[in-house]
Amino acid sequence: MGKKLINLIATGFYISYIPNFFFKKKGKFRGCGFFGTVLAFIFWWVVPQKLLDFLIFSFIFVLFSIIIANFSFKDDAEKDNPLIVIDEIAGYFFSFIFVEKNLKNATLLFIFFRIFDTLKPFPIKKLENIRHRGTSIVIDDLVAGLYASTVVFFIQKYIF
Repeated sequence: MGKKLINLIATGFYISYIPNFFFKKKGKFRGCGFFGTVLAFIFWWVVPQKLLDFLIFSFIFVLFSIIIANFSFKDDAEKDNPLIVIDEIAGYFFSFIFVEKNLKNATLLFIFFRIFDTLKPFPIKKLENIRHRGTSIVIDDLVAGLYASTVVFFIQKYIF
């Protein structure tokens, strides 16, 4: 795969450039991840409902995401360039692991995934220090998705 194609996929077809266009903010917290999660939210329905299908889909998508994240923006000094949002997409898709796939859950997962991905509670922040670049970029979002799924599962079980 060529460098431009890898970066196209890593940026969610350039959706992560939207905050740069509107806000001109620099640094890690400029909204790229939010836009990547919005893209994933738009496509939540592609996540398989059946557990085995979901696990196969997740395995393949996570592996693909790690490979893309590892090779995207390779010349950049930043280990986890904020423009890379395929990790948010993988993490959000993975957040459906414990809950039924429907619009209500997709919305709740979006909210909680963004909270956990932004705040990075233990051990999410530590996972960013894994030596393999692609894995360290993606793994923290998978754990944020796992946390979001757990919270939404318990909300459904005990509140709704």
